[in-house]
Amino acid sequence: MKVIYTEKQRLHRVKYEFLSGEPTPCFEKPERADMVLNAIHQQGGFTVCEPDAFGTDPMLWVHTPDYVEFLQSAWSEWEARFGSEHDASPYCFVSPRYLRHRIPKDIEGKLGYYSFDMTAAITKTSWDAIQAATDCALTGAQLLINGEHSAFALCRPPGHHAAPDMMGGYCYINNAAIAAESLRRNGKKRVAILDLDYHHGNGTQSIFYDRDDVLFVSIHGDPDYDYPHYLGFADEVGEGKGKGYNLNLPLPQGKTDWSLYQPALHTALSRIQAFDAQALVISLGMDTYENDPISYFKLKREDYRAIGEQLGKLGIPTLFVFEGGYAVDDLGYNTVAVLDGFKN
Repeated sequence: MKVIYTEKQRLHRVKYEFLSGEPTPCFEKPERADMVLNAIHQQGGFTVCEPDAFGTDPMLWVHTPDYVEFLQSAWSEWEARFGSEHDASPYCFVSPRYLRHRIPKDIEGKLGYYSFDMTAAITKTSWDAIQAATDCALTGAQLLINGEHSAFALCRPPGHHAAPDMMGGYCYINNAAIAAESLRRNGKKRVAILDLDYHHGNGTQSIFYDRDDVLFVSIHGDPDYDYPHYLGFADEVGEGKGKGYNLNLPLPQGKTDWSLYQPALHTALSRIQAFDAQALVISLGMDTYENDPISYFKLKREDYRAIGEQLGKLGIPTLFVFEGGYAVDDLGYNTVAVLDGFKN
């Protein structure tokens, strides 16, 4: 299996996030990818390759032009206003209920307008890493278009929380959504996205919610108690043409082990089979692990091989796109267990 990765993704490193009211060193950091790469090299059977360059045009398939322009210019505007000592981070947010939706001219206002939380700060070199992550996902999609049965886009920063015009949850550009759209535009009539991250892929859902050519399925922590809180409920089934093409499978916080997870996975895979997907994109979040520092499922290493094996039985050309999963010792080994289970 080919693994697409570039060191340019190391250029994004946020100093702090706010977690439970405390400034905390950011959990989404370059070492996450290092752990996965080390495990890939130890395992063998993988080929690591650089991505091709695709520019910003594919981003506009799923994101608004003003949002992409904001991401490109945010740091220079922040540096001109405040200097370069601190990362660019929002402190005030537009409310969909009470406030006017008008894009401010000042960078403080823009950051809040284009963010839904305080976990997606921007640094001097973030844009280069964001573009590189999208290039990795698009290169993986191109491999499937060219006839490969599977590929792994080792993307960071991740993307599944990024909505058409909002960043959050460590995510800026929705890598998995762009890869799925690339597959659609290159002849795959029906594409399924299966989000296995502990946190619901609210951005991906919002992008495809009214479409019937891309099925979105997500297994995640119950949003009544888990981030992102405001989307991910079972009654969200799509709208318009997309009604019936969105399936959320929320599971209970702190109680979900393989005995609860496996039936949900079976439901998800059955729905993908019924959809008759011609390609499958996996938002491969690895924060469902029992020792993940910011999540609450109880999956074990052997469970990840089982997940990979069951995905492989679908027989569908599959692109894995790396999402969450944080810096614990087993992150790399768990990721490789999924990939190795799939290809064996």
